[in-house]
Amino acid sequence: MNFLAPAAFAFAAALPVVILFYLLKRKRVLKLVSSTLLWQKFLADTQASAPFQKLRHHWLLVLQLLLLCLAILALARPYLAGVSPGGRLLVVILDASASMQSRDEDPTRFEKARRDALALVDSLRDTDQMVVLQAAAQTEVKQSPTSNKAALRRALQACAVTDAPTRLLEAFKLAQPLVRDRAQAEIHLFSDGATTSLDEFEHEGLPVVYHRLGRRADNRGLVSLDVRAHPDDPTRRAVFAAVANAASNPAPARVELLFDGQLLETRTLELGPRETRPVIFTVAQDRDGVFTLRLAGEDDLPVDNEASMVSRLPPPVRVLLVTRGNRFLEKALAAVPRAEVSVAADCTDPARDFDLVVLDDVVPTVWPEVNLLAIRSTRTNWLEITGRVEAPAIVDWRGTHPLLRFVGFDNVAVAEALTVKTPPWAVSLVEARETPLILAGEFERRRVVWLGFDTLQSTWPLRVSFPIFLANAVEWLDPATTAAAQLRVRAGDPFRLPLTEVPSEVRVRPPDGAALTLALEPTARELVFGNTHRCGVYRLALGTNELAFAVNLLDAAETDTTPRAEIRFGRYARAEATTLRPANLEWWRWLAAAGLAVLLFEWWFYHKRTA
Repeated sequence: MNFLAPAAFAFAAALPVVILFYLLKRKRVLKLVSSTLLWQKFLADTQASAPFQKLRHHWLLVLQLLLLCLAILALARPYLAGVSPGGRLLVVILDASASMQSRDEDPTRFEKARRDALALVDSLRDTDQMVVLQAAAQTEVKQSPTSNKAALRRALQACAVTDAPTRLLEAFKLAQPLVRDRAQAEIHLFSDGATTSLDEFEHEGLPVVYHRLGRRADNRGLVSLDVRAHPDDPTRRAVFAAVANAASNPAPARVELLFDGQLLETRTLELGPRETRPVIFTVAQDRDGVFTLRLAGEDDLPVDNEASMVSRLPPPVRVLLVTRGNRFLEKALAAVPRAEVSVAADCTDPARDFDLVVLDDVVPTVWPEVNLLAIRSTRTNWLEITGRVEAPAIVDWRGTHPLLRFVGFDNVAVAEALTVKTPPWAVSLVEARETPLILAGEFERRRVVWLGFDTLQSTWPLRVSFPIFLANAVEWLDPATTAAAQLRVRAGDPFRLPLTEVPSEVRVRPPDGAALTLALEPTARELVFGNTHRCGVYRLALGTNELAFAVNLLDAAETDTTPRAEIRFGRYARAEATTLRPANLEWWRWLAAAGLAVLLFEWWFYHKRTA
């Protein structure tokens, strides 16, 4: 038995005072009482000459001492706790992702999780140890194994919620070796379960205790945002977005579009239960600026109600086509909007005056140093060419990649193709049984698209997908597109900017307005800024140059704030949410009730005798 308020035992000093009153002789004073059953011996006592008398056995004294002991015990708040073995190791994973800012708990899910984790610290024995991990976009070790409760409390107080998505896979991979092969070890996850799939993680019988946070899902949020040039009017921009309703009941949503803080247009949507609906704006843009979409209204999670994107007016794309003669390729490239195509039979310089180079079954004298579309290139230091294959059959292609948007290969036949192994720097976009046919990736700080067959030895130029692919390729290889993609950062991911020269000073002003100064090495080739845990528009000053980049959440799993009843690991394992149960049972209510019962007993006995 333990006591929550042991200082209440100081009231035990009143016990001798009660006994002292029974040693004193009393004068005869007429008093009205409920019963004389316990007072008759005192009424018969007529000796008052001496101040003290011999202590006698009286039931009233016993009852009063019993009542006082019960009151003292009730004030001390005794409780019984389950006996846990010593030497345990508890790994606490505190979810600090965006969904933990949901306000369905008091005041937020994250603060409720912190309170529960602090209560777990209070329950530790002297021989127990605890590790504190904060999980968001990255996992941080806030406290290594220790039994120092003060250090653990400081570590939990130092944790802070972020606007980043949840990535629990890294946290579990870090916790797994800590608890492996230990009999008294547990992983305590404080989360709402809003995480991406953990199919890659094998549970392997880990002792996971899932403390679920959250009581409802009353939220609407932006889950995607993109800005593109209007296909018919280059002076206009098309803003694509998607709005999701996580609630189980219909809800209205008012979407506001702003450009550099000025309201342009408002749309009202009626979202069904757990529905995601697209919304498209078409607006004019005459200068570089920032488009912002904002959801008006109140819900449990404000962080996903706003998203921004830096939009720059696209310059013309300077394309150099190196070919022996391919009219299909020339016409398809000339039809690409904003493309300024130059045709040459060879490349004799690094082609720095062009944005991208297309090599059509040609080995150039000098390899270009810009983004590249290489058709049937045999340069061996890019990839390993193992031979040739006749009439390869196309069996699969990656339609989700930007290069293959609206592109299909159902009726495309290829006469011959090079056989290669997919290199580490590339992904295979189009597959034949024997070899990948189209590869794409980044090699030596430039983007490269490689085709393993000659387009003139195929039926592809006769299909509508051919010019669409080339338009996608020009957009993907355009350095302006790459620069625009660098200005879109997911919360928690680092912002990266290639440097041609190191500026004298770099200053970053986050959305909260507190400017930061970054130090760069004189030989730095890239600027990396990792403190992107808050959504909004960041302003970057590179010497005399300035640019802005936007950090957004845009995560459907975080917008869906439904508390998960379980978390699945791999194909079969899962961790179910814990349920509330009395771990520590306090007795003060029963002791107070016992004292009240003693008083009521005398009252009942009196009325029973007089009835």
